[in-house]
Amino acid sequence: MNARARRLFEEARKKNPNIQMPSETAPDTELSEDDLALIKQGVGDKSSRSNEQFAEGAAGDAPREQTGSVVTYFEAKGFGFLRPDDGGRDVFFHISRLAEGDPSTLRPGTRLLYELGMDRTGKLAASSVRIAPAE
Repeated sequence: MNARARRLFEEARKKNPNIQMPSETAPDTELSEDDLALIKQGVGDKSSRSNEQFAEGAAGDAPREQTGSVVTYFEAKGFGFLRPDDGGRDVFFHISRLAEGDPSTLRPGTRLLYELGMDRTGKLAASSVRIAPAE
């Protein structure tokens, strides 16, 4: 800890005497096999993904096509968010992942078929996006 950090800590201790000095070393934690697999892939933190989604990707199975509908789409920026039919968090999608369909029809409520993948930063995103055929 450098001198500035130590001084700031001492000032904080005056306001809160129960505060503890941060340790100099990182705590030792055991990594699971799943964590090691993620590190090898360069994916990063898996805490934002559900266990079911992670298990599908880790097993090496082919991606499962899912359905959802557009929540928001920013045409000028070329991206938006869709809401999966089976519930869960909204999923990011980029216009470059639109495999079939006319981008001008992407409006809130438009039905989409997609596969779950990752964007270039390792976050959950839709890939192979297609506009669902009319029923």
